[in-house]
Formats: sequence, C-alpha cells, structure tokens
Amino acid sequence: MFKFRFFIIFMFFVISLANASEKKLVYIVSDIRIPFWEIMSKGVKNKAKKFSYDVEVYSSSNSAKIELQNTIKAIKKNVDGIIVSPTNSSACVTILKLAKEAKIPVIILDIGTDSGEYISYISSDNKKGAYNIGKVLVKKMQELGYENGSVAIVAIPQKRLNGQQRTRGFLKALNEAGIKGADLKQQITWTQEETYSYTKEFILKYPNLRAVWLQGSDRYQGALDAINELDKQKEVLLITFDAEPEFIKLIQDETLVGSAMQQPFLMGQEAVNQFYNYFNNKKVKKNIQMPILAISKDNIEDNLLIIKRNVLGIKELK
Repeated sequence: MFKFRFFIIFMFFVISLANASEKKLVYIVSDIRIPFWEIMSKGVKNKAKKFSYDVEVYSSSNSAKIELQNTIKAIKKNVDGIIVSPTNSSACVTILKLAKEAKIPVIILDIGTDSGEYISYISSDNKKGAYNIGKVLVKKMQELGYENGSVAIVAIPQKRLNGQQRTRGFLKALNEAGIKGADLKQQITWTQEETYSYTKEFILKYPNLRAVWLQGSDRYQGALDAINELDKQKEVLLITFDAEPEFIKLIQDETLVGSAMQQPFLMGQEAVNQFYNYFNNKKVKKNIQMPILAISKDNIEDNLLIIKRNVLGIKELK
C-alpha cells in the first residue's frame, strides 16, 4: 500500500513537471540593447528556468513596427503567454488587442498601456522614485549653496506613462524646495551623441544651470563629456534614473550625485511568478509596484548587495 501511494505521488510530480515544461513564453522588449531591458530579460529567463518554462526574447529595437511584427510572430507560435515592455503606452494597446483575439494572456512590464486587457502590470513606483531622487539632489544643491540655480532634464518619451510619472515626481521635489526647472528635452535617437548635445545646449543656454537629471542611465557618458568639455564639473551636478555597473564607483566618488535605481532583475522574475500563478489557478496580482532605491554616497554601501542582485542582475555576489 505504501509503495502504491509513493508511486501515485511520484507520477503526480512527474506529470506536474511535464505540464510546466510545456509552457512557452515570449518576452517582447522595446530594446534589448539598453542595459535596463537586458537585465530585465535576465530576470525573466532566470525564473522561467526554475519553472521549466521555455522563453524567447524578441527585441523591437525601439520600433513600433518591429514590435508589431514580434507580436504577430509570438501569436503565430501559439505561445502560452506574452510578457511585454512596449515601446510606448499607446503601442501597447494594439499588442493587447491582438493577444486578446488570439486568447493569449499578457503581462506588462514597466512602461504601461493606455487601455486594454492584461492579467498583471508590474511596474516601479516611478513618481515616488523620482520624487525621492529629487530630494537627494535638493539636499546636495542646498549643501553647495546652489538653491538659486536651475535644473534641466534629459527625459525619456513623455508619451510613456512612466516618463510622465518621473517628471511629475521630480518636479514636485524641486518645487517644494523652490528650485526652478530650466528645460526638458525628450530622447529621440537614444544615443550618447544626443545626450551630449542636449546637455551642452542646456549649459550654454542657461548660465545659472546647476544640475542635469537624466531620466535614464545608459547614455550618461554623453552628459559627463559635455560637462567636462565645458569645464563645469564643479558647477553642474549630474543625477540619473536607473543604473549601470560603473555607477557604484561613480556615486562613491561623487561624479554622480546619485541615481533612482529600479530593480529590473526582480521585476522580470515577478512577471514569470505571476504567470506561474495564472497557469496553476492561483491568485494573480493585477498591479504590482516595485520600490525604487534612491542611492547616493550616503547609503550606497548599505545597499550594495541588493544593487548587484536586483538592479544590475549580478547573480553571484562576491
């Protein structure tokens, strides 16, 4: 009798694993060349491996046309689920419409949608994260006596919900301190040259400029190059959103005042967790907001482990 029960339990376990391995997911990401998205894809693949799910990553190269092609490709493969980080919130509406017609469930990662049906939306608390990093900048400007100076923004597209939230949160922190916003320019080409050009233009156009905030991280060197070329290292501060591996040292030596760090590896893992719940008839959380770390020289040492794991996707912590 004991052997029979053991056999039944064993077969149930084997069948469960077989069913899990049959699940196929596709992650449609706006642009895998941007480190933030590449790290998020690592989180997706890491958790998918744990559940024995097959997962493919389709990069849209920041093109809505390619994104649509990727969506059609995923639907034709009859995948069990789609995870999407859309190029913008309006483009996501079409993705959700096509997936609904194909009866494929969708989980949205980070950018959001203007409308449509999805099973879960996993994002960062962009408004609060931007507000908190704004407070870090305000504190630094006050320490240096820069309260009467202004701040310019190199922004991600403001058609994106996350871009709008970042701008609102950051400006709220400045307004509370009576610090003026100088200008805002949106990224179009997402190149280092573009960030360099915007930063240089800000510095030359606004003599009282005391800081530049990048709403992303991957083109930070362009801003630093402009600041260094115009010999403004001691006059114009640089602060960012998101993070690159080099930021640990750059924040420690105060080349960067700080950065609002999302946790893309953790977010990618959570998307697959929610699909696991969905496939196994467990409760799926409709909206999940991950906290954003406001990191500066004052707290970076205390947060190094979580930065390396959840922000930068470094699995082995030394």
